[in-house]
Formats: sequence, structure tokens, C-alpha cells
Amino acid sequence: MNVSVVASVPGVGARSGAAGPRSFATALRAEWTKLRTLAGTWWLLLAVIALTAAVGAGADSAVTCQAAGCGQDPAKVALSGIDLSQAVVAILAVLAISGEYSTGMIRTTLTAMPRRLSVLGAKAVVVTGLTVAAGTVGVLASMLAGRLILPGRGFTPLHGYPPLSLASGPDLRAAAGSVLYLGLIALLALGVATAVRDSAVSIGLVLGLLYLFPVIASALNPHWSRHLEQIGPMSAGELIQVTAGPRRLPLTPWQGLGVLASWAAGALIIGGLALRLRDA
Repeated sequence: MNVSVVASVPGVGARSGAAGPRSFATALRAEWTKLRTLAGTWWLLLAVIALTAAVGAGADSAVTCQAAGCGQDPAKVALSGIDLSQAVVAILAVLAISGEYSTGMIRTTLTAMPRRLSVLGAKAVVVTGLTVAAGTVGVLASMLAGRLILPGRGFTPLHGYPPLSLASGPDLRAAAGSVLYLGLIALLALGVATAVRDSAVSIGLVLGLLYLFPVIASALNPHWSRHLEQIGPMSAGELIQVTAGPRRLPLTPWQGLGVLASWAAGALIIGGLALRLRDA
């Protein structure tokens, strides 16, 4: 990224002391220009779609239901690609800001747009918007694959499993919630990267937060495992996908997504404070 990318956006290029405060809309246009001109952005978004759909279809083909009450959750199986595509979302969100720190471009950005929280807010809107768009395509493809594949694997009305459908309240909640889940992962990663600044460390921290909680929980007794599932961003957030046996969950599906939202909000608050108080 070079100075001309920011300077080419209308209203950006001078310090606020000389030209007055910059609007959030101007910051939004600048961040959109920067992110869409990076070739890696589109490859990562395509990877989100491909992983969500392909892994979900693979999981559909790998499960079977030979009798009624076989203990599987069709919606969660179809949406299992989220487990991997969330890592790509995290990388995209981290690079949206840490890449500017690594190149020194962040100094140009903050000179052109001194209102630092507006910069972070604009990045959050752009990154989340792109993530939600890609996530929507991937989730719809996953649900369609599940609707086509799972009946052939024994998930039939005879066994108590009607075809996946967005007309079904639980299936719609699982699908829409999965898209929101990816958007919140993007915000969590953006907040962490804003505070840490280093790409590799930020990605490592975010992936650790996501994947270590379930690993540790699996090694503990049921009492402590349940508590970790209630506070882990991934284990709690993915409860939104559950449509079978929700009463046995450690939290309700929407409470679980709320836990992830709290993680994302906390990361953004810490990142915003770091951005505002530290030198570029």
C-alpha cells in the first residue's frame, strides 16, 4: 500500500487541524479502497466460501444415520466447515490492520485521518461486511449441500430428520447465526491485531483463543469442561448451530453467541485504547 491510495480518497490527505474533522464516511471510503485493492483480500474471501462449503459437504458425505435418533445434528454437520473457515476470517481481519503497521502505512493513514477510533470503526465495518458477505455465500452453499446429501446418508423423515430448510426456525437460526459468528470472529481478530500490531503474533493469539479452549475442555472432567465451554469464544459461539437437543447445552444458542460477542467487544475496546494512546 502506498500514500496515493489514501490520498486518492476524497477529503483525505491533510491534517484535521488545517482542514477540519474528517467524517466517518470518508474513513469508510478510505478503508474500502485500501482493502479492496489488496489481491490477498479476494483470495481469502474465496477461501472462506470454499472451505465453508467444501468441508461441510465432506462432513455430510461422511456421516450416516441408520436408525431413528442416531444422535447427529444435521445442521451442525452441514455447517462444520465454519470450524476451518473462521481461521481464514481471522487472518483476513488481522492483515487489515497489522499489514499497515508492518509497512509503516499506518502513519500515513493516521496523518490523513487523525480520528483514530474512526479509522478502527471504518476498518471494522469494511472487514465485517466482507466477511458477512462471503460467509453468507458459504453458509447457503453448505445448507444446500446438506439438503441434497444428508437424505442419502439416512437423515430422512423416517428417522426423524426432515430435510434442511431455511423455512425451519432452528435451521434458519443455525445458518444466520453462523454468518454472525464469522462476523464476530472478524471483529475479535481485528481488535487483537490492533492491540498487538504484529501479524504472526496476532494470528497465533486469535487461533489459540479459538482452538485451545475445546482442546483443554476435552481433557478435563465434565464439571470443568462445561465451564470452559461456557466461556470459550469458539465453543460458546458455535452453540448457535445446534438444532438437536438444545436443552443439554451449557448455554442457550443465543447466549453462546453473546459470549463470543463479549470477546469481540472486549478485544475492540482494548485495541481501540491501544490505538488511541500509543504512537503509530
